[in-house]
Amino acid sequence: MSDKSNGAKKSNYKLTHYWEKYNLKWSVVISIWTFFLAMIISVAAELILRNTEVLFSFFILLIIIFVGVLSDIVGIAVTSSSIKPFHAMAANKVAGAKYAIQLVKNAGPVSNFCNDVVGDICGIISGVAGASIILQMPNLLFPLSKTVLTIVMSGFVASLTVGGKSIGKSIAIDHSEKIVFQAGRFLSFLNRKLDIEVIPNKRVNKRKER
Repeated sequence: MSDKSNGAKKSNYKLTHYWEKYNLKWSVVISIWTFFLAMIISVAAELILRNTEVLFSFFILLIIIFVGVLSDIVGIAVTSSSIKPFHAMAANKVAGAKYAIQLVKNAGPVSNFCNDVVGDICGIISGVAGASIILQMPNLLFPLSKTVLTIVMSGFVASLTVGGKSIGKSIAIDHSEKIVFQAGRFLSFLNRKLDIEVIPNKRVNKRKER
């Protein structure tokens, strides 16, 4: 009986160890959230873009691509940054420093959210926006025109996204601490002015961030 109970304890310990080590709880939660967010945002984007002019839809498409690239930059900067400079800033009560520390401490989930969740959702919405632009364009002379335009639009969106992220990666690595600090300041602003707590933590208090 003792051998069986010891084996069960070891098995439970391994499961708990892997669950905590690889942060599987976060993976499950973020997967569910992404599923619903992607559907809701896709439907909302299609409804909005369907009734918008072509030029304005194209402008929205560029903004969506920019948001995806910017989010990718933040995600890479968080994983590349050192935490030491922010401890010094926090000791001097610099606004945003405590949030920057939390970003670096939670580099895995933050990077996953920025690079994967936001990146994938922006990719879905940019596809919807591109299709909406093509559908709103007038019919051209030859029947394959919309098919050709769809292919060209897909290539344009992909090249702009990949090119932007390629440049962004270099910027994120070279200026990781500045980017993380600015992200921390933005989170501090949300907390102080709008009472929005993006990273819940008892040690981060909006009164101390003033």
